[in-house]
Amino acid sequence: METVVSGIRSTGNLHLGNYYGAIQNFVKMQHEYNCYFFIADLHSLTTHPTPADLHGNIKQVLVEYLAAGIDPERATIYIQSDVPEVSELYLYLNMNAYLGELERATSFKDKVRANPDNVNAGLLTYPVLMAADILIHKATKVPVGKDQEQHLEMSRTFGNRFNRLYNKEYFPEPYAFNFSDNLVKIPGLDGKGKMGKSEGEGNAVYLSDSPEAIRKKVMRAVTDSGPTVENSEKPVEIQNLFDIIKVVSSADTYEHFDNLYNTCQIRYGDLKKQLAEDIIIATAPIRERINDIANDTLYLRQVARHGAIKARESASRTIREVREIIGFKNF
Repeated sequence: METVVSGIRSTGNLHLGNYYGAIQNFVKMQHEYNCYFFIADLHSLTTHPTPADLHGNIKQVLVEYLAAGIDPERATIYIQSDVPEVSELYLYLNMNAYLGELERATSFKDKVRANPDNVNAGLLTYPVLMAADILIHKATKVPVGKDQEQHLEMSRTFGNRFNRLYNKEYFPEPYAFNFSDNLVKIPGLDGKGKMGKSEGEGNAVYLSDSPEAIRKKVMRAVTDSGPTVENSEKPVEIQNLFDIIKVVSSADTYEHFDNLYNTCQIRYGDLKKQLAEDIIIATAPIRERINDIANDTLYLRQVARHGAIKARESASRTIREVREIIGFKNF
């Protein structure tokens, strides 16, 4: 089976966008591919979390991976920092990554603009660590969004550069992979872009949110004063709500509110109430499992240890071969 690698940074709870845009597909992939799904805690260090927050966030993502249906017997679920071989490969790849290409990365320039007082080397070399995450398992398929495609291209660059430098066709080329033909993008509730953890508290609905929290967030979602012309184009903030309805509600519900909008009869309060209840129903099974798994410390410890062992089997083989290719030898 071909190898798939994907990770999620441990910077807080998973939300609807994570689930419908990625994790739902992970659950399907694990039956057809050799999957490595990791919790990217090393990547999260660029934002300097406290030790308590770091551990709590790692646990939360692990719990939610499991609650969403990723099976540790089928896929390898592991914590990035539990596999030190990743850091070693990161070091080797950094030796052949150049300042100019790293500074040109779009995400780095965005981060510099957003946080000019925290331009650390980890932000600069983020694409190198991402390459190490992928190449350590010699993965060929990487589920990524549009915002990560440049980093994936850089992963190919670093792998190919290593191959040329040592005249050895060792690392295969990883490519973007979408298991489903229909990519699901969940917009945020703030009327702007995609749902995300860093976009503000009211933007995202988390998988662990209580029904009360979901209702409160949805009722505060940005809307306008309503259409005045029949069959008019929906503004972005309204289209966002309809896009979420299309995912979590029935086709009849979508059609009902679409017709009301097109005939200028829509009441956004009614739409939001229906949307909130449909989100609550859609996330109920996951929310229940989150609560059960979060309290099972022994199970979480077993999953983390089992995943680390499986991931290190693959990673240690790669590092052993990479060291040999570079020329490190025991005396």
